[in-house]
Amino acid sequence: MPRLSKRETRMTVNKDRKGLNNRGNTQVLLLIVIVIAVCGSTVHLLRHVAAAPVAHAAMATPGFAPTIVNMRNEPCVGPDGMACIPGGQFSMGANDPPDADEVGMKATLDARPIHRVYVDGFLMDKTDVTNAQFAAFVKATGYITIAERKPRAADFPDAPPENLFAGSVVFTPPDHIIPLDDHFRWWSYVRGANWRHPLGPDSDLKGKENYPVVHIAYADAESYARWAGKRLPTEAEWEFAARGGLAGNPFVWGMSFRPHGKWMANTHQGEFPMKDTGEDGFAGISPVAQYEPNGYGLYDMAGNVWQWTSDWYRPDYYEKLAVAGGVARNPQGPDSSFDPSEPDQPKKVQRGGSFLCTDQYCSRYIVGTRGKGEISTGTNHLGFRCVKDIGATAQQSISLR
Repeated sequence: MPRLSKRETRMTVNKDRKGLNNRGNTQVLLLIVIVIAVCGSTVHLLRHVAAAPVAHAAMATPGFAPTIVNMRNEPCVGPDGMACIPGGQFSMGANDPPDADEVGMKATLDARPIHRVYVDGFLMDKTDVTNAQFAAFVKATGYITIAERKPRAADFPDAPPENLFAGSVVFTPPDHIIPLDDHFRWWSYVRGANWRHPLGPDSDLKGKENYPVVHIAYADAESYARWAGKRLPTEAEWEFAARGGLAGNPFVWGMSFRPHGKWMANTHQGEFPMKDTGEDGFAGISPVAQYEPNGYGLYDMAGNVWQWTSDWYRPDYYEKLAVAGGVARNPQGPDSSFDPSEPDQPKKVQRGGSFLCTDQYCSRYIVGTRGKGEISTGTNHLGFRCVKDIGATAQQSISLR
């Protein structure tokens, strides 16, 4: 999933000074808003709980050790809309995709080496946060998302006043085949685009209450989670939950992308980035829970919209965990962000892929793969879901058998 940087901002501004057309100006506007830093995220402290993984191991894929799921003396019952994720020990990361295609292999480069991780049990939203749920949050708090805020002239003293307006990034596919070497060809900054108007000011949420909320920057997701008494998942928690007890399978549901010819997630069909043919039932974004859940009762852990996690992004983080040896216990991610291609951009890990993922360009519907996003950036294919810690009494009921 492409992300735009401050370095790209400067390049685009320089081009604009030479007299680019309106589309070039649009890119400038996009980049202006993207680089607004609205941090305030907190990295959770490492949790040390006495619970240990026990037998109840799922079969492993070659290269992956079995998943060892925690067992409980008493059943875990989550509140409405949340699933109980038992936690345990698993192999985290991604191997080459089944077809070993060039795009798929590139998608796994920062998801290696495979390493062992343990996570405590937790609760997770069964679906991405919906428009209706986010609307309830906004009504209760008056919260204004990053995409709805007008950039301040003081923050961008060199920007023309007419370029300082609120908006967000929208996928705008061309009507003909194009090279895939420049993501500006299919992304535009749209005035007035935000969670209420996902495609721009002429669009609305009528009839889309059960769609995932989009145009959500990291601070927006974190604010909702605090209001709901929850938090954003760590990357390790997200992957453990997405695997649903399976060990090393490339897809949330198993080994085959389309088992028995059945579509299992909302992805892109047809020539990318041209019009999505909708063979999977949906052209573009879909309502939540339209495909079968995984083994833990979670919907849309692949495709539809990307999901924020709380971990800072570093491509070498897995290497450091592997070098440390043993089993990483409740890893919270690195202390800071670093992307070699954009070292000045603070980025968080994103997971799950979106309705734009395809083996032609982005195959990150593969469950172990990683996305990354600058924290003040929202798009119309990025959402989130929340998790919640299990109470101490319930956590202590995990025991060896």
